[in-house]
Amino acid sequence: MSKAQDPPRGFFPFGNPFRMLSPKGSELSPWLLSLLNGFESLLAARLKKLMPKNKDDILTLSWMKLAMESLCETHNNINTLITDLHLPVSNWEGKWVDVYLDISVKLLDLCNAFSSELTRLSQGDLFLKCALHNLKSDSGEKYLQARSSLDSWRQHVNANNPRIENCRAVLDSLVKSLSLPKVKNSPKGKVLMRAFYGVKVQTVYICSVFTAAWSDFPKDLFDLPVSVKPLWAKEFTDMQSLVNGEIRDMLSSGRSTVLKELESVDASVEKLYPLIQDGVAPVEVESFEGYVTELGSEAEKLSQGLDRLLEEVDSFFKMTLSGRDVLLCNLRSSDSFSGKAIGEDLDCQ
Repeated sequence: MSKAQDPPRGFFPFGNPFRMLSPKGSELSPWLLSLLNGFESLLAARLKKLMPKNKDDILTLSWMKLAMESLCETHNNINTLITDLHLPVSNWEGKWVDVYLDISVKLLDLCNAFSSELTRLSQGDLFLKCALHNLKSDSGEKYLQARSSLDSWRQHVNANNPRIENCRAVLDSLVKSLSLPKVKNSPKGKVLMRAFYGVKVQTVYICSVFTAAWSDFPKDLFDLPVSVKPLWAKEFTDMQSLVNGEIRDMLSSGRSTVLKELESVDASVEKLYPLIQDGVAPVEVESFEGYVTELGSEAEKLSQGLDRLLEEVDSFFKMTLSGRDVLLCNLRSSDSFSGKAIGEDLDCQ
């Protein structure tokens, strides 16, 4: 793999992980192959849904919410697959567990960063509400206060968030984990590791899109090459190509933001600002009232979209934390004597 700061980022610094699924003299049973194909087919369908029908849908809050929902579904599917494999945690190789725990910590860090940015943007709604309240007045003093609120909103939403800036390092480290551990003499383990690979590819990519959307920095967007063997490879490649191309076009166009709802509010502010900059009643009253109504509508869409996306990010955080806790509990159980106290079992549950 090339260095993290040098695009493109390679996938297989330690060899091709898909070689483990076709070792000499070894084949997966029909049952295991069915489980793997079922998981990968669901992932393919999920990625296909992320392919926007219209390029204007890319980096809308509704598309980002759909992407986060997709991640939650994929992580739910991997939990189901683990159950179907009947592969107790006690049979997991130590390196598998280490990889899982390390990745889960990084995902929690990313979720915290995304939640902090969504919360920060939501706090800007207070400035817009104050501006709209004052814009409904006929007082020149109120127009000056509205202008001040709009200035504050601009400064607030354009401020840098250190947590988002730190996401790049976290994502770079996750890319390094995309190389899978070798699995010896465990067909179930091979299926599990290949499924984990698909989960990690989708997770790293979606998180890189979120980071690029909030940092407005094209280098935060990943181009992930994938093997052609997984059933989801084509859907992922097509989706990544379209989304990355459109985001890079937006970032190179000089826009103040690439987040569509935020851009719409900013456009409404741009229309209103010249009319109130002197603190006098606008001459074009009809146009002015229309701009105020438009700002109120766009601000409401932004506020609702941020709230809904924050709910999905929180759901993903809780899912990741819950899965980590279950794994740790099962590990403790497997290392304990069979006759341990009932209270310990209850604690784990």
